[in-house]
Amino acid sequence: MASMPFERTTQFLSRRHLPHLQAVGKTLFVTYTTEKRRVLPFLARDLALVHCVAQHGKRIYLHVAVIMPDHIHLLFDALDDPSGNPYRLPEIMRQIKGSSSRAINLILARQRTVWHNESFDHVLRGDEDVRSAAEYVLQNPVRAGLVKDVDDYPWIWRSWVEGAR
Repeated sequence: MASMPFERTTQFLSRRHLPHLQAVGKTLFVTYTTEKRRVLPFLARDLALVHCVAQHGKRIYLHVAVIMPDHIHLLFDALDDPSGNPYRLPEIMRQIKGSSSRAINLILARQRTVWHNESFDHVLRGDEDVRSAAEYVLQNPVRAGLVKDVDDYPWIWRSWVEGAR
């Protein structure tokens, strides 16, 4: 049976252990953790950030990325694939997590599962402002006591600051 095309006005629901909802044209807030909540060494955090940002302008429009010691927060919009349909969340996450996992294991000379296989995602509601949500996400290192000011945290990326360079 042929699969139905992904309607631009519909939502896409996938399920592993958690449901994953993707509404076309809506911003997604995604959080994923390291396997067993292992703390990432600094170099691994650098690589994780590089691989998140690498998808900006390819599969996603990345508003914000924050790499915490044992988890990652991303705020993004899915871009369209070559056929004009939005990239789906499972494909986006598989690309980001897969490429970063390979790079982290290579640089750390190990073969280990880096990321937990699930992620938590939330579709921003119509009344939620993307910039306000981004500012909230950016405050995670401050709330965690890692820095006093978000600009002092080395593992953040903002479309309006680092993306504007």
